[in-house]
Amino acid sequence: MALYLIAFNDEWVPDLTLEELRERGTSGRALIEEMTTAGVFVFSDGGLDASTVVCSVEPGSGPPIFTDGPYVETKEHLGGFAVVDVPGDAQARYWAGRIAVAVGWPQEGHPFPPRHGMRPGRFPERWWQPHCRQMPCPCQSKSA
Repeated sequence: MALYLIAFNDEWVPDLTLEELRERGTSGRALIEEMTTAGVFVFSDGGLDASTVVCSVEPGSGPPIFTDGPYVETKEHLGGFAVVDVPGDAQARYWAGRIAVAVGWPQEGHPFPPRHGMRPGRFPERWWQPHCRQMPCPCQSKSA
C-alpha cells in the first residue's frame, strides 16, 4: 500500500451559497465514511483560510527565523486535503475522482515517497524506526 495526498487549492472552489456548502459537506462526509469502510482513509482536513497564516519560518545559521504572515504574496493556498492508503495510482485516481464529484471542484493527487522501516499498521501508528534516520537507510533492502 502507498500513501497519496488528494488536495485542492482554495481558489478552485466556486462561489457557493451556505446551503450548497452544507450539501457538499454532507456528500464529502458520506464519502469519507465509504473510504473508511473500504480501508483506504487515513486522514483529512480542510477549510484553511489564507488570512489565518500564523507565520513563516526560514532556516538561519542559528535558530530559525520567524516572521508573521505568509512568506510571499500568493493567491494559491491549500483549501483541504485527504490522505489515502491505496495499492497504487489507479486507486488514488479513483478516490480523487470520487472526492471531486462529491464536493464539486477539482482535486490533485500526489504520491508520498515510499517509507522504509516503518512498523506495520496504519497511521498514526506508523513512525520512522530510529535506524532509518541513518543514511543510507539500512532497511532499504527489506520490504516496508
